[in-house]
Amino acid sequence: MSFPLFASPGSVVFLDDDPGYLDMLQLLAPAAWPVRFYLRPAQCLRQLQQEVADWEADVWAQQEIIDRWHRHGTPLIPQILQYWAQHGARRYGLTQVCVVDYSMPLTDGLQLLDALRDWPGAKVLLTGQADEQLAVQAFNRGLIAQFIPKQVSDMSRRLVDAVSQLLVATCQRHAALWRATLTPVQNAMLRTPAMAQALAQWVTAQGWVEYTVIGAPFGILGRNAQGQTGWLQLEPHSGLDELAELAESVGAGASALTQIRQGRQLMAIELCQALGCKTLPAMAEAFSLGEDDSLLGALFAVPGDGASSFAQWMAGQPPRFIQI
Repeated sequence: MSFPLFASPGSVVFLDDDPGYLDMLQLLAPAAWPVRFYLRPAQCLRQLQQEVADWEADVWAQQEIIDRWHRHGTPLIPQILQYWAQHGARRYGLTQVCVVDYSMPLTDGLQLLDALRDWPGAKVLLTGQADEQLAVQAFNRGLIAQFIPKQVSDMSRRLVDAVSQLLVATCQRHAALWRATLTPVQNAMLRTPAMAQALAQWVTAQGWVEYTVIGAPFGILGRNAQGQTGWLQLEPHSGLDELAELAESVGAGASALTQIRQGRQLMAIELCQALGCKTLPAMAEAFSLGEDDSLLGALFAVPGDGASSFAQWMAGQPPRFIQI
């Protein structure tokens, strides 16, 4: 288990030729999911194929952030904040998971999914009892990420769990981009199971629906559905003396330096520099992460007006309906 380096909300699509089954799925899908429901395979296929260019544009926007940092030293944090503000609506509307019924009169689900090989989202197949062997073959070929038999008693729970996991996994397609900002030591810290679990629980507790892990400075920039943004500064115990020296260079007093060296508080020096602050960087209480306490964290608020937040985008979406 490794901690995902990137998370962003995205949409879910359900395709089934049975209106009654789609009605059930409307009730089943959590309210926090942006969801679209399709009766007609051709309409669903057309929509997802049209999204391929937007997927590529989103990846390109992220790659440009990293390129500007790597080539010109442009700070990552303000670039990510600008990316969130400018690309929110396009990102949230991208379908990350498509759930398709296998048995449909005009085409079977596998034929439709086979036509979506260039679409980068995750694919789930709903099957009848007679279709399971075909689904196993499709899974082994990499055509689908999961299949779920409709007839199992806990189908609802399994479907919600599967889609929830795939919404996380789909975002991991961007992990290689952001891993390029990490040092080998930073990357190794995040890949330990205990650290990954601790960070995942912490992010969930904060209510962050999107975040990005970066290595320069080392930490996680995230925000909740309302757009409130925070910076989780990560600091190895071995780096506390260096942080104290930086704090002294920007005018921190003796008491603050002692707190930093003892690992009781951290100072957001690099965050302040990235945002162009004119005042003494903020201090925040430090806490240990993982099992061996080798990594400390401290949370700092990041100014922002909540523009282009996920909640704002969701409020502008139409009520759930079946597209026919």
